[in-house]
Amino acid sequence: MVTSAASAVPRLVVAAPSSGSGKTTVATGLMAALAGRGLAVSPHKVGPDYIDPGYHSLATGRAGRNLDAYLCGPELVGPLFLHGARGCDIAVVEGVMGLYDGAAGEGELASTAQVAKALGAPVVLVVDASSQSRSVAALVHGFVSWDPEVRVGGVILNKVGSDRHEALLREALDSVGVPVLGVLRRVPQVATPSRHLGLVPVAERGAEAVDAVAAMAAQVSRGCDLEGLVALARAAGPLPGGSAPWTPGPVPAPSHHPAASDGTSPPRVAVAGGPAFTFSYAEHTELLAAAGAEVVTFDPLRDEELPEGTAGLVIGGGFPEVYASELSANEPLRKAVAGLALSGAPVAAECAGLLYLCRELDGSPMCGVLDASARMTGRLTLGYRDAVAVSDSALAVAGTRMRGHEFHRTVVEPGAGAAPAWGVRAPERRVEGFVERGVHASYLHTHWASEPGVARRFVERCRTS
Repeated sequence: MVTSAASAVPRLVVAAPSSGSGKTTVATGLMAALAGRGLAVSPHKVGPDYIDPGYHSLATGRAGRNLDAYLCGPELVGPLFLHGARGCDIAVVEGVMGLYDGAAGEGELASTAQVAKALGAPVVLVVDASSQSRSVAALVHGFVSWDPEVRVGGVILNKVGSDRHEALLREALDSVGVPVLGVLRRVPQVATPSRHLGLVPVAERGAEAVDAVAAMAAQVSRGCDLEGLVALARAAGPLPGGSAPWTPGPVPAPSHHPAASDGTSPPRVAVAGGPAFTFSYAEHTELLAAAGAEVVTFDPLRDEELPEGTAGLVIGGGFPEVYASELSANEPLRKAVAGLALSGAPVAAECAGLLYLCRELDGSPMCGVLDASARMTGRLTLGYRDAVAVSDSALAVAGTRMRGHEFHRTVVEPGAGAAPAWGVRAPERRVEGFVERGVHASYLHTHWASEPGVARRFVERCRTS
């Protein structure tokens, strides 16, 4: 059982009535402002988003972590939160979409409201007030009263036009009984650039991202009651249900080359990183390390060789379509990846990794591991998926059920190999992905914390392949 002190970490959830209200600006700015005051801030994001956690990490100096009740199950929300919040003074959780929006057709599942209830965390509602005055009271009242188990502890008014506008909004909200904990005016320099899948990741922006986070922190510090927000977070109390922190398993004792139990060196797993491959969950590398692997990151845009001694390869999501020409130009690495895959070594590729393993992407030669071609389209494929492993692979035995998420504007032809990776049950029944030799390649993003055996199986295959 987790101690009450550990489960009572101060926390709050930054939510909104809808997307585009300013959650990311407020949440990231609040994280940075609190960190600037010397607090150890634990950053979290509801849902499968990979990009916002990058800004959270920049704001706090800690790994941004996701809380996804669909991918991992509601029962893991509290444990994963406590794992990320170890040793922190306060935790800030950024919501997803509107407060009560979740997985399509699944009620509250995967909504910000569900996560707030699982954490017993007060909600701060960020309201875009740019086109309303007295109506803001009806809006906030509706969100406060919709679900009595969700505690809306305060409101932050965003995009307020003037002092007079602010006065009208405050007067209207007096009747609702929810304190106004911040008022933010329009500040252009806080805006972060977007493209076809959302914000441009931190890894691609460098100093611009640092400046953007600093601007968010300054805006939140000027316009928000930081003391009031901290007090609200401290009033959260212990997590419901006595959750214990999630753990990836016993991590080997630190050393430069830790030995396995049989005296051999641990298998080295190379994980793709850099600007083209920014989509990953922090828990994946933790699980690989706990399973006995030595995890080494490499950048397919710049490194012409795989890390020496690579026994397995993990290529997650990202934006290879943006960097297709640069990835293609790095022919030595493409050949190294192809050679490793042809040797039968385990290779796990998700979405961007799938594209990288194809023959070509938008006409640019890729690694050629898979007899498939990839191209950009104008159609967005987005949503949660309930999947079952169709073929035995380095990740899972056939019949293993996992939940995943798709988010891309590309298409791979054919969409599945002779041995598909997954059978997807909704929104339509289909098979997708490729299992060839040691390769498991698919569009599906999965969260390995929901099925820790995935990492253990992968590392064991690295030992024996």
